[in-house]
Amino acid sequence: MKKVFFLLVFFGILVGCEKDSNRRNNNPYIPNYGFSAILNLNFPAYSGLLSNLNPISVTVEGDIYFIIMKVSDNDYRAWNGNCPNQAITACSRLSISGLNGQCNCEDAYIYSLFTGTAQNAAYPMINYRVEVLGNNSIRVYN
Repeated sequence: MKKVFFLLVFFGILVGCEKDSNRRNNNPYIPNYGFSAILNLNFPAYSGLLSNLNPISVTVEGDIYFIIMKVSDNDYRAWNGNCPNQAITACSRLSISGLNGQCNCEDAYIYSLFTGTAQNAAYPMINYRVEVLGNNSIRVYN
């Protein structure tokens, strides 16, 4: 009886585990590529992240473009910087407009840099993980 109970509990745990579904990229327009970038906030290009609600755009590894914003002391939001509802083209990069990201090709979508969503948009922005490393450094990765 104990073996059956143990097997049922083990099977329940095994079936209950799933991937981090919030991190999956189900967007057909934006490829899911892995990267990791360490930003030194002492550098002038990233110093805007020392204050809250001051989003900046960053390009790393040649073509990985994202938008990052500090919300509070240890809370940063980082998003893929391409318009999530269109194929990647020369004009598909989001531009920063206050606390929003706006598609340059089509003005219909304005995305919140807090939530990554836009009204009536089929796909939200793709979020990236942010880790505070200390020594005025943060790591952005997926």
